[in-house]
Amino acid sequence: MKNRWDDKSARQLQDLLDLRCYGARLLGQEEDLVLHGGGNCSVKGEVVNLFGETEATLFVKGSGWNLASIERPGFPATRMQHLQRLLQLDSLSDSEMMRQLRSSLFDPGAPTPSVEALLHALIPHRFVDHTHADAVVAISNSPGGEQALQQLYGDEVLILPYVMPGFILARQVAEATRDADWSTLRGIVLLHHGIFTFAEQARDSYDTMIELVSRAEDWLAQRGALAAEARGAYSPADHELVQLADLRREAAGLYGAPVLVQWDCSPLACGFAQRAGAGDLVSGPLTPDHSLHCKAFGASLEDDGIGGLGKFAERYRQYFADHAQAQHQCLDPMPRYGVWQGRGMVYFAPSLQRLEVVRDITCHTLRAIQWAEALGGWQPLTHTELFEVEYWELEQAKLKSPARSPAFQGKVAVVSGAASGIGRATVETLASRGCAVVALDIHPDLPRVFEHSPGVLSLHCDVTNADAIASALGRAVMAFGGVDILVSNAGSFPASMGLAEMTDQAWQSAMAVNLDSHMKLLRAAIPFLSRGLDPAVVIIASKNVPAPGPGAGAYSAAKAGLTQLARVAALELGAAGIRVNVLHPNAVFDTGLWSDAIIQERAARYGMSADQYRRNNLLRTEVTAVDVARMVCVFAGADALKTTGAQVPVDGGNERVV
Repeated sequence: MKNRWDDKSARQLQDLLDLRCYGARLLGQEEDLVLHGGGNCSVKGEVVNLFGETEATLFVKGSGWNLASIERPGFPATRMQHLQRLLQLDSLSDSEMMRQLRSSLFDPGAPTPSVEALLHALIPHRFVDHTHADAVVAISNSPGGEQALQQLYGDEVLILPYVMPGFILARQVAEATRDADWSTLRGIVLLHHGIFTFAEQARDSYDTMIELVSRAEDWLAQRGALAAEARGAYSPADHELVQLADLRREAAGLYGAPVLVQWDCSPLACGFAQRAGAGDLVSGPLTPDHSLHCKAFGASLEDDGIGGLGKFAERYRQYFADHAQAQHQCLDPMPRYGVWQGRGMVYFAPSLQRLEVVRDITCHTLRAIQWAEALGGWQPLTHTELFEVEYWELEQAKLKSPARSPAFQGKVAVVSGAASGIGRATVETLASRGCAVVALDIHPDLPRVFEHSPGVLSLHCDVTNADAIASALGRAVMAFGGVDILVSNAGSFPASMGLAEMTDQAWQSAMAVNLDSHMKLLRAAIPFLSRGLDPAVVIIASKNVPAPGPGAGAYSAAKAGLTQLARVAALELGAAGIRVNVLHPNAVFDTGLWSDAIIQERAARYGMSADQYRRNNLLRTEVTAVDVARMVCVFAGADALKTTGAQVPVDGGNERVV
C-alpha cells in the first residue's frame, strides 16, 4: 500500500478541517481501502455557537459523501457533549440513534452524520480514520483469521468480534477499552468489517493506516495468497449474446422493472468462473455493508443462465423466510452478481450507477475469496448476520418512501449518427433521463464528445458495414445486457444535384448511408429488440418524404425508401411487441448541415432575415435538435406504448406537408 501523503500539499492547508479532507481523500482514492461510500473519517475541534460559547465538536463524514471526493461540507459539525451522553445510555434503537445524531448537528440542514459517529466520538484522539481494507478483512474471513491478526499486530491493535454498526458497536468498543491505554493503542480491527486508526495529527493517523494495511498485504504475499488470483479468458459466441438478452429479461421480471446486465469477461472474472466450485464460493460479501449493494450471496449460472436465476430467487425467498420477522418487507429476488460457469461474471442492477457499484464490489470480493481459499477457505459472515445488515431497520425505512426513478432508468438505447446534431441531442436527452446509451458514429471525435458522460458507451462504427455493426452491438449487449431502443439516425445530405447530372456514385453513396445502413442496423438489432423491455425503434427520416425538393433526388428517394422500410418493419415486428415509428424533421439549423453563412445565403434568396428564415413555419418557431430528441423520447417511452407505424413531423408546421 503506497503512502501518498505529501507534506508540501498538507502545509498549504488552512485548518484542521482542510487537513481532515485531505487525508480522507487520500484514503478514498485507494480502492483496496474504500469502495463507493464505504469507510468514514472524523476530526475533533471546536465551534463558537450563536451565543458566543465555544463547544467541543466532532466533524464526521456525512451521508451521501464519498471519501474519494469529500469536501468541507461533507463533514457536518456535531456537538460532542450530546454524543457522549448518548454513549452512556443502556440501549438505543437505530432509528432513535439517527434522530439523535441529527439533533446533535449545529446546522440542521447539514448531511446526516455517519452511523458510526458515536464510535468516532468515543475514541479520544483528534483524528480518526476508518476503512474496509481488503487485505485485513480477507484475513479475518479465513480460518484462524482472528488469531492471525492478533499475531500480526500484537498489543498495538485491538481485535474485536463483529457486531452491527451503530450504538451496539460503540458500546462494544467502550467496554473493550474501559481500562485500555489509548496512548499505546494504534488501531482497532473489527473482524469481517474493517480497521480504525487514530492519532493527534492527521498524518500520523493516515501513516498508521497505510502501515497496518501494508503489513496485512505482506502477510498475504508471504503465504502465496496474492498469487492465488486466477486469470482466464473467454470469447463470447453470438448465440450467447442472445442468451444474455434473455437473461436480462428474466432478471427484470424478478426485479419488477427494467434492469441492466453486464457480462464481465476480464481475466479476473474468467479466471474465477473457471475455478472448480466457483458457484459455491459466492456465499457472502467481503464486508457486511456490501450486502446492501449486492445482497447476502450471489447466483450460480449454468448453460443459458436462466435456470440459475430461478434457483437464486427460490433460495433468496427461503433466506428471507428463515430470518424475517413481522416488521420486515422482502426485497426483490434478483441477484446482483452471478458466476456464469466457465464464462465469467454477470452483474445485475437497476441503474448505471448501481451497476458500477456492483461490479467494483464483486471484483474486490473475488480477489479476497481467492486469497482466503489459499489460506484454507472463504469464511464470510453467516446469513443470519448478513440478514441483519441487508434488512437493517434504517434500510427498511427507505422502502416506505422510495425515490422516483428517471423515466428511462434500466433501459438501453442504441443511437446511430451520434456525434453531432440530432443524434448527439438524442444521446444526451436519453442519458439525462436515466437511459444507458450506446452512441455509434464514424466520426473520429466521438469519444471526445461524450468523454464526460458516464452513461454513454461511445463506439466508433461505420453503419454501412454489417460486420462493424455486429461488433458494436455485441459490445453494447456485453456492457448493458440488451437493446430496448434503436434510434436509427445516421445520414448525410449530399450536395444539390439534378437528376440529369446525377452520377451512379452519388446515387449509390446517398442510398448506402441514408437507406442501406438503416436496414443493416435494424436487421442486426432485431434479435435483441425482440428480447427487449417495451422495445421501440425510432427512424429519423425527413420532411423530404412528404415534400421533396428539386436537386435532392437521391436524398429524398433514400428517405422515402427508409420510411417505407419502417412501415414494413412495423408490420413484421409488431407480433414481437416492437414498435416502429418515424420522425420527419425539417429545418433543424443547429446541426452540422447548416452554418451561419449558408443560413444567410438561403434567407437572402427568399428575401428574409436569418431569424425569419429560421422561423419560416406555421408556428413561427425555431426547431432544434433537442426538439427532435424530445419526440424520440415520446416514441421510445411509456406514453407511446400503443403506437406503431406512425409518421410525425417535427418542423413547426410546414405548408407543403400540412
